[in-house]
Amino acid sequence: MSAARYGQETERTYARAGFGAPVRRGGRPAIVVVDLTRGFTEDGFPSGADLTDVVGATGGLIEAGRPAGVPVVFTAIAYTPAEAAGDAVTWLHKAQGMRALTEGSAEVAIDPRLPRAPQDHLIVKKGASAFFGTSLAALLTGLGCDTVLVCGATTSGCVRATAVDAVQSGFSVLVPRECVGDRAPGPHEANLFDIQAKYGDVIDLKDALAYLGGLPRSAP
Repeated sequence: MSAARYGQETERTYARAGFGAPVRRGGRPAIVVVDLTRGFTEDGFPSGADLTDVVGATGGLIEAGRPAGVPVVFTAIAYTPAEAAGDAVTWLHKAQGMRALTEGSAEVAIDPRLPRAPQDHLIVKKGASAFFGTSLAALLTGLGCDTVLVCGATTSGCVRATAVDAVQSGFSVLVPRECVGDRAPGPHEANLFDIQAKYGDVIDLKDALAYLGGLPRSAP
C-alpha cells in the first residue's frame, strides 16, 4: 500500500470512529510555551535541536496576543543537582540526556529570542506535562482561561503530554503547527496526527493569528 493510500485509509478509520471533530474556541485563551529553553532550541546542547523557526513563530504568536491581554505561560524543566544526579526522578533513567537540565544552567534558560515580558508567568516542572505536579491548571482557572494554545518542544514529548492534560483539565486545545518542533520529522508528524484526532485542533499559524486578532482589545 502506498503512503498516500495508507494515510487516506487511516483518516477514514479515525473519522468512522468519531475522532477529529473541531474543538470549541473560547473567548479567553492563554498561550502556553512548553520548554522553549536553550537546552531544547539550540542544537549545541545534547537535548537540543535547531528550533529557530519554532521560536520565531511562537514569538509572533505571543506578540499577536498582547493587544488582547492574552496571558502567556512559559515552562521550563529544571532539576536540582541532587535530582539530576540521583535516582529520585524515574524519567531520568530513560531520558539520560536531560540530566544536564539543572537549575541555573544555560540549558534551562528561556530562549532569549522569545518576547518574554514581566507580566508573563513561569512554571518549572520535573516531568513531561506542564500540568503534572504544577500549579498550571489552577493558574489558568484563576486567569479565567477556557482555551490553551500550546507551543513549544518537543511535539512527541512535552507538547503532546501538555495537550492531553490540558483537555483533561477542561481546556480547549489549539496547537499551531509552526509553533511546535521535535528532533525528527517522524515523531513530530505522528504526534500532530494524534493530537488532531483526539485532543485538540492542529491549526496553521495564520489561523491562530486570526483567532487572536479577533479578540477584544484589553484596556490600556
